[in-house]
Amino acid sequence: MSLSDAQPRPTPEIEAFIAGLPKAELHVHHVGSASPAIVAELARRHPGRVPTDPAALAEYFTFTDFAHFVDLYLSVVDIVKTPEDIHTLTYGIAEELARQKVRYVELTCTPLTNVNAGVPIEAFVEAVEDVRVAAERDLDLVMRWIWDIPGELGLEGGIATTDLALKHGPASLIALGLGGPEIGVPRPQFEDCFNRARAAGLHSIPHAGETTGPQTIWDALTILGAERIGHGTSAVQDERLLAHLAEHRIPVEVSPTSNIATRAVATFAEHPLRRLVEAGVPVSINSDDPPMFSTDLNTEYGVAAALLDLDQAGLAHLARAAVDHSFAPAEVKSRLYDEIRTYEAAQA
Repeated sequence: MSLSDAQPRPTPEIEAFIAGLPKAELHVHHVGSASPAIVAELARRHPGRVPTDPAALAEYFTFTDFAHFVDLYLSVVDIVKTPEDIHTLTYGIAEELARQKVRYVELTCTPLTNVNAGVPIEAFVEAVEDVRVAAERDLDLVMRWIWDIPGELGLEGGIATTDLALKHGPASLIALGLGGPEIGVPRPQFEDCFNRARAAGLHSIPHAGETTGPQTIWDALTILGAERIGHGTSAVQDERLLAHLAEHRIPVEVSPTSNIATRAVATFAEHPLRRLVEAGVPVSINSDDPPMFSTDLNTEYGVAAALLDLDQAGLAHLARAAVDHSFAPAEVKSRLYDEIRTYEAAQA
């Protein structure tokens, strides 16, 4: 099949290389990473709209557009109601990431939705921190947190999320994010939230330019102080913006299959990944909400390999780029660079 009508796949040799390649994941959502088995388990705990049969979830997660995706995403949010649910979800994510040889992850959580569902923020932090410690000890996975403002809750949600982060965020919280819908959720309204977070030492990592145009990315950069851009697919519509991202080395977190599934990009043939790379924009490859899009990080590396015509060296370079663009501690970066280099040499 052509790139326009199917997810591109690399050769079996490249797939095998990707499977063993040590990696960092920078753009992946907490609830959006729940496997079908975990979603089904949570749905059984809290019966309602979401199917309790894992086999039925593929059909359930068939989106007509981005708004429909957000609606279905929030239906899964609604079945994460207790600290036990949060622990189950988070540890399952850690296991799946470790299976794919992910050694470092910046996991985007939206604690306000759990707090609004009745989970005390202290219990939320205890649950995810317990998993973080266990993952590093047992799974060789270092986890850090991005706390996301749910855009659908507007400025009120932004203020509440920032307050939670500044009052209750653990030392492993590294950044404030901004997700959810972009249309009807202008970025400038969150300026004070990001100013407060940055003053407290948190990084700024908002989504921008996924379902809206380049101006949303400019707003994220100039008003919110964005240090990385989540999705950013519309950047290719603005040559000045591409030049700015390249000159200032501001990375774009690219999730190809997500962009197709949510209709942010029409086809793989039209995906802007190659254009971003050719313009000199730093990029990382990520999975976003993998089970909801029937993908995972290894698959996304395969898509990137096909779209960019990458060989093993190119894939190793892509893996190092994700480490470069991360906010991992220096010793973690150094260890991961060494792992990638050792693995690449062993496969040569």
